[in-house]
Amino acid sequence: MITDIIIVLATVLVGALLFLPKLVKNKFWRATITPLASIIGSGFLILGPILTQNFGGFAPVAMAALCLVGFLFGMVIRFNIKMHAAQPTGKYLAHVETLSSWVLAFAYIVSVAYYLNLFGAFGVRLSDMPDATNAKILTSGILIFILLVGWLRGFHALERLEQISVSLKLAIIIGLLVGLMLFNAEHIVHNELIFSPSKDLSWPLITLSFGLIVTIQGFETSRYLGDEYDSITRINSMRFAQYISSAIYIIYIGLIAYIFKPEDFGLSETAIIDMMVVVAPILPAMLIVAALSAQFSAAIADTGGSGGLMSELTGGKIKPQYAYLILVVIGLYLTWNVNIFGIISYASRAFAFYYGLQAIIAAVFAYKSGDRSLRFYLYIGLACLGFVIAIFGTPVEA
Repeated sequence: MITDIIIVLATVLVGALLFLPKLVKNKFWRATITPLASIIGSGFLILGPILTQNFGGFAPVAMAALCLVGFLFGMVIRFNIKMHAAQPTGKYLAHVETLSSWVLAFAYIVSVAYYLNLFGAFGVRLSDMPDATNAKILTSGILIFILLVGWLRGFHALERLEQISVSLKLAIIIGLLVGLMLFNAEHIVHNELIFSPSKDLSWPLITLSFGLIVTIQGFETSRYLGDEYDSITRINSMRFAQYISSAIYIIYIGLIAYIFKPEDFGLSETAIIDMMVVVAPILPAMLIVAALSAQFSAAIADTGGSGGLMSELTGGKIKPQYAYLILVVIGLYLTWNVNIFGIISYASRAFAFYYGLQAIIAAVFAYKSGDRSLRFYLYIGLACLGFVIAIFGTPVEA
């Protein structure tokens, strides 16, 4: 009971701070919120169980590695923002840029299916029938609802939801971390911390990690905020968002890795609920609230992003409404034919391909500007890494 009270107080306090008018109106914070919301949109729901099951006591190391890969790809995007602002894009780079935009539009489509399948899985946990079929039915209903809203009215009426959702989600995550800290402290006092062995470090385990890249993506959204913020603001706010998200993720995994044995819980998309009920009775309800608001707002944002990109890339030949229809048809197919871990893997591979293309652009920019130093070779290496992840990423086996 005391733990629940402390968690609620921490959540309310952080929420109150995040809703302070001075912070809400701060331009740099607003620029930070967009990539930050995307990066931690769903990863905190699924990474804990997945990494603990597969990496045991080394889960924080695996999380740090994922964050490092994300930060390096973020460095690529930041360099491209800087170079696009400084010099025009040549014909060759324009073609690569167009291809990468199409890849990103497709990645958004898959990520919407991922977000809404998580929404369905967590949503049915509120009912008496939390099975996979009902989760798919709920996901399908939300996909059709999004199509109707986008087709008939557009998403402007729902844009305010993103700001509220992000602040709510961050407040609940801090409450979750406080609860885990208290639970860890209790285990330390009673000398009950656990160091579970990792699965053997092998190619399948590495490719499984490749399939989790989507959980740390989202920083690239800063690149497409040029109408609202200058390049310096976008570069600095993206970097800051990655610092915050990396700190949250590594602390979170560090607090989970040594209090649960892999055999203590089954691996599913909602396994975090079963884990957190042991930590504090109030946490499952809070996580469901965070999951529903975060996944819905993220799906709205990516639906709008995909529709806008398709319309722009085709010179208006594909109207956003028809892009939404394409997105929903693909989303329904994935929902009923691929499990959520498979969808996560597809989304990760699509984003990795996009990052690989962006790394090629960065390498060409560096070469043309006379920078043949470590930076150039780093970008070439990151391009190769992006393509390797896109080819070999595999889904988690539940």
